[in-house]
Amino acid sequence: MRVQVVDPSAFTPPYDHALCAALARAGADVELITSRFAYGSVAAPDGYALREHFYRHARGAAGGRLRSMTKLAEHVPDMLRYRQVSRAADVVHFQWLDVQWLDRRLLPRRPLVLTAHDLLPREPRPGQVSAQRRLYDAVDALVVHSGYGRAQLVQELGLDPRKVHVIHHGAFEHLARLSPQPLDADLERVTGPVVLFFGLLRPYKGIDVLLDAWRALPAGSELWIVGRPRMDIAALRAGAPPRVRFISRYVSDAELASFFRRAEIVVLPYTRTDRFDQSGVLATALAFATPTVLSDVGGFGEVAATGAGVVVPPGDAAALAATLGELLRDEDRRMRMAQAAAAAAAGPYSWDEAARRTLKLYEQVMGGADPAAPQSAPS
Repeated sequence: MRVQVVDPSAFTPPYDHALCAALARAGADVELITSRFAYGSVAAPDGYALREHFYRHARGAAGGRLRSMTKLAEHVPDMLRYRQVSRAADVVHFQWLDVQWLDRRLLPRRPLVLTAHDLLPREPRPGQVSAQRRLYDAVDALVVHSGYGRAQLVQELGLDPRKVHVIHHGAFEHLARLSPQPLDADLERVTGPVVLFFGLLRPYKGIDVLLDAWRALPAGSELWIVGRPRMDIAALRAGAPPRVRFISRYVSDAELASFFRRAEIVVLPYTRTDRFDQSGVLATALAFATPTVLSDVGGFGEVAATGAGVVVPPGDAAALAATLGELLRDEDRRMRMAQAAAAAAAGPYSWDEAARRTLKLYEQVMGGADPAAPQSAPS
């Protein structure tokens, strides 16, 4: 089976790499069609081919306005050129299509699967939600990462439930296998427990709630907030309580491994949203067998049900503080949670299981079965 996995803007290189490598291990002939990742190096292809087809002439700093504008100028011709490239594929699996109103008219005439990483745009521009709904109608099948995500697309958008397929977000084992890069000297000198918040810093991620919760925790531990800001964090930094460190920049994969190995707990205090499904940070914590404290949003509760995490009500600083405090004091419980995370990463949240389910879906959309046929419940 010839598969093209397409991520035009290279939004999720770890996900793209893990999926393509797992599909290749399962016997597919896989090519990743993407663009150059502007922030740093990415994992080398493992059993699959790589083609940097999109935005080859983009200019400007990563994340900057000039780069966004030059990418937009290239988008239509690149998508049209990709139609020719796609003729070599039996099935095309898009990971992201972020110019929704245009993209539904530019799709190649091949069996098409789209992963709904964001169920709906988190910070939508005018008309973007309705455009994404029409885009969903234009593909043969949709992948979501949780039962929650499937219910949202079916109940809130009215999609045919037979079209939406649950395939769990795999744990990023390839990151856990990396040799860790030494942390900065002042971080290496920390001897107490570390609670880690990791990922892009965005308004919906509840950093303000986390800082409020941290004020109630006793001395002896540190909170590290690590990631590239996508919002103004000056007020958060200025008002942060003691024992909080901000590492506000892009972090390479090797350095990521060091942060996750150092952390006793990973915390994801996201605020309530009906547009959110799963998290690459949570998938990373599973791979490192790190216990997690999670807001009860999206599909987080389904991961916590494995025993790998604990959920708290979103926006509840008191509940978040109490749960973090209990886990910091209870090493035995953290060990049991770590064992559960490792079991989930090796089982239902493994990439080999994700690849098995994905290949079955590809066979359906290629004509071996109706892609809208009833599916069995995910394991």
